[in-house]
Amino acid sequence: MNIRPTSAVVAFALLALPTHALAQPTPVTPFAQGTPGTALPPGWAPQTFPRIPKHTRYALVRDGDTVVVRAEAAGSASGLVFRVTAPAAEARVLRWRWKVDRLPQGADASAKAGDDAPARVYVTFQFDPAKLGPVDRLLYEAARAIYGEAPPHASLMYVWDVAGAAGRSFPNPFTSRVRTIVVEGGRSRLGQWLDYERDIVADYRAAFGEDPPPISGVAIMTDADNTGDRASAWYGDVSLDRR
Repeated sequence: MNIRPTSAVVAFALLALPTHALAQPTPVTPFAQGTPGTALPPGWAPQTFPRIPKHTRYALVRDGDTVVVRAEAAGSASGLVFRVTAPAAEARVLRWRWKVDRLPQGADASAKAGDDAPARVYVTFQFDPAKLGPVDRLLYEAARAIYGEAPPHASLMYVWDVAGAAGRSFPNPFTSRVRTIVVEGGRSRLGQWLDYERDIVADYRAAFGEDPPPISGVAIMTDADNTGDRASAWYGDVSLDRR
C-alpha cells in the first residue's frame, strides 16, 4: 500500500503561502452565498498536493433552501482552504455543519495506513519559531526552503473517524503538530445534517499546553487516498466568531 501523509500534508502545506498576501478578514465567506454550478464563494480556494495525483471533487449544490458544498473522493485527496489572519481570542468559536453518506472502508484517523476521513475541518495557526524546540525548528526551516514560506505552527483537525467514537483526541499519526479531535465516529448518524461548535482556544490549550498564536486559516477536506476507497459528504457554512 502506498501510504500518503494526507492529513499532515494538508495541515502543513495548505497554508504554505504568505498569509499577508492572501489573508481574508473574518467572518469566513459562507458557502450559502454561492450559486450552484459556479465558482466557490470569495476567499475559498482549492488546495491540491504534488504527490497526490487524484483530487477530491468539490461542487456547490443546492440542499433544500440553501447552498452547500458536495465533496466526493475516489482514491483521492485535496481540500478547500480559506485563509484568515485573526487573533485566536477574537475568533475562538468555530461552528460548522456537515452530512456524510459514504465512509471510506478501512479508514482509521489514528493510523498512517488508514488516515482517510469522510469529513474534516481544520483550523491552522501562524508560524511562531519562538515556541519550537531545535528539532521542530529544523523541520520548519526545511519546509520553508521547499515552499518558500513556513507552514502553520500547529493545526487542530476536527474529524469524522470511521474507526472510533466521538470524544477521542490524539496527535496525527504523521506529526505531533496536528491534533486530531474526533467529533463524530462510526455509522450511526450517516445521512443526517449535524451541527458542531468548538472553542478553539480551549482545544488548542488542551492539545499543546499553551495559548494559541493567531489563526492563519480554516479548511475542509474529504479524502480516501490511503485506503483507495470512496467517501462523500456535504459541508454547510463554516464560521469563526468571537463568542
